[in-house]
Amino acid sequence: MVERLTTLDASFLYLEKPDNPMHVGGVLVLESPSGGLDAIASLVEARLPLVPRYRQRVLEVPGHLANPVWVDDPDFDVEYHVRRSAVPRPGSEAQLLDLVSRVTARPLDRARPLWEIYLVEGLPDRRVAVITKTHPALVDGLGTVDIGQVLLDTSPDAPLPESEEWRPRRLPSALQLVREAVGEYVQRPSAAVDTARHAVTDLRATGARLTSAADGAVRAARSALFPAPPSVLNATRGSQRRVAVARADLDDVKKVRKAHGGTVNDVLLTVVTGALRDWLLSRGQAVLGSTSVRALVPVSVQGDEEEAPGSRVSSYLVDLPVGEPNPRVRLARLNYAMRGVSQHGRSVGAEALIALTGFAPPTLHALGARAARGLSRRMANLVVTNVPGPQLPLYAAGARMLEVFPVVPVAPGQGLSVGVTSYDGRVFFGLNADRDGVGDVDVLADLIEQELAVLVETAG
Repeated sequence: MVERLTTLDASFLYLEKPDNPMHVGGVLVLESPSGGLDAIASLVEARLPLVPRYRQRVLEVPGHLANPVWVDDPDFDVEYHVRRSAVPRPGSEAQLLDLVSRVTARPLDRARPLWEIYLVEGLPDRRVAVITKTHPALVDGLGTVDIGQVLLDTSPDAPLPESEEWRPRRLPSALQLVREAVGEYVQRPSAAVDTARHAVTDLRATGARLTSAADGAVRAARSALFPAPPSVLNATRGSQRRVAVARADLDDVKKVRKAHGGTVNDVLLTVVTGALRDWLLSRGQAVLGSTSVRALVPVSVQGDEEEAPGSRVSSYLVDLPVGEPNPRVRLARLNYAMRGVSQHGRSVGAEALIALTGFAPPTLHALGARAARGLSRRMANLVVTNVPGPQLPLYAAGARMLEVFPVVPVAPGQGLSVGVTSYDGRVFFGLNADRDGVGDVDVLADLIEQELAVLVETAG
């Protein structure tokens, strides 16, 4: 019996276009491992048994009689998926981010397992970087985690798992695929209708969850019904990407939260909002008191009783008040808007998320991209994901991870996605932008750091 993709997973493949790849990426900056890049490559190969899906590829059913199926890749070659690269001297951050931008813009090969890892050397102080790319179709829940997550340990002396011989299962024949698809329809005649109907159901379910996003159903429903305000953020013109990063101290964020109230997530949204305001002004855009930018904010929520906390990620529409000049007032407004998410959406706190798998950000950013997919084209100007990470050092092949930047895919019709992750006392912002429409995304990254500095000053 073949394992079939769900309708939602298949939709990620059908809706993806060559000029708009939807994979989720990440940039991990590490100390140089004692064994060099060979040690990290060996670690990837040793950990593959923990994620069996990463040796499987998608196989279409003849005539598209049913959703595609997952099959073992008989030609699986780990050296194809784990690639080596280097930045030229002096190995600056700008050079690394240029490589990340080019890697991010290239879609994954549908004929192979849908992931890639790039091991990069040549950075200052003998540091190395690990760039990951994972298709959201692979990460359908916390049971199938992102490849970047299984590489990290809480101890530098964590042993490698024992090697396992892997033999791919025989590929199903075209006749077998047709027979099983027809058999499903015979046993369950509604399956043919469900294939089309489930996509609509997913959209309606997400829309229904939106009604609890703000202070009451009426306000949230109004946000969902009306399209996002016009913005230069939606003026996408090309297939290339530009990635920028920003950093902050988690203690500074907590200082602002303690002084002005709200949550850490509220403060981070306020920082992004203030940076967007200054960025729009720097572009000569008219910013009035009523001007807003609508963000799609994925939030981990409580599922059913039998589900693990945070195993579901819902998307909420939040109007970022970029027209408000006072940063304290911006924080108060966002705190009010997000309060409904925690009260009505039963959002999961940071400690619960971290306890799920030890280092949940890569997987939960992927789940956030999945949740944001259905309603992003007309209803939001950008996506902002924030996933807390552990506040202790993590290691890969004995090398300490120093920084981690999420790279969230740019949704169709949008020019910017912002991923935020906290780790080991720091906060890391990853900005993925349309190279032609939002080519000055590095300016926005600098403004994020400046905006937090302003908020810290207001906290005394």
